[in-house]
Amino acid sequence: MRKNIVAGNWKMNKTLQEGVDLAKELQTALNGKKVNCDVIVCTPFIHLTAVNALLDPTIVKLGAQNCADKGSGAYTGEVSAAMVASTGAQYVILGHSERRAYYGETNAILKEKLKQALENKLTPIFCIGEVLAEREAGKQNSVVKTQIEDSLFELSAEDFGKIILAYEPVWAIGTGKTATSEQAQEMHAYIRQTIAGKYGASVANETSILYGGSANAGNAGELFANPDVDGGLIGGASLKVDTFLPIVEAF
Repeated sequence: MRKNIVAGNWKMNKTLQEGVDLAKELQTALNGKKVNCDVIVCTPFIHLTAVNALLDPTIVKLGAQNCADKGSGAYTGEVSAAMVASTGAQYVILGHSERRAYYGETNAILKEKLKQALENKLTPIFCIGEVLAEREAGKQNSVVKTQIEDSLFELSAEDFGKIILAYEPVWAIGTGKTATSEQAQEMHAYIRQTIAGKYGASVANETSILYGGSANAGNAGELFANPDVDGGLIGGASLKVDTFLPIVEAF
């Protein structure tokens, strides 16, 4: 059975103390609640050690937002997967559309980041998705298929089974636009079909595929009701407990 997951991506928000306070507040809000999904917070690098010290991983799990494509060395400002793992984090977001667009991360670079993450026993939350021009041109399927094939399809079936995918319609991130429930289901089903073509139906059916495009308390229930949508990668709504908790409770 694949897992339902709601992961919060804090992006470049919250000072260290603000992040610690938010993590405490979230854990308190969830403590004793029966939720039908795994809850993950992906914090800035500087928060990881402090937040890990206060989280109970049976309630809230911890992830980073990126890692380097190299193991160590003279790469000023970079943070390796081994460093991330040493903080106690269990997950790492890779391939987010902002990393691809602003920092030139290619499928080839992301292939190396995946390798580093898996070698250090981190669970990648690997992001894929099309921009507005690609959606309007009807190219969304071919774009997403290429992203999957070029970064993931050299992995063994065993290693592929360790990955969480997150579909981000880039045109719906931070814009207030959201893919319709039907659009989300259609793409998630296509992604699962693409995985099945390479690794077989069993691996495809066990892969969690999250939706990451302006999900909120108002639309989460409808999105998550789709058979191929296994949760959400949540941006802005994860920065406050009162907007994040209803998304978790949508399961």
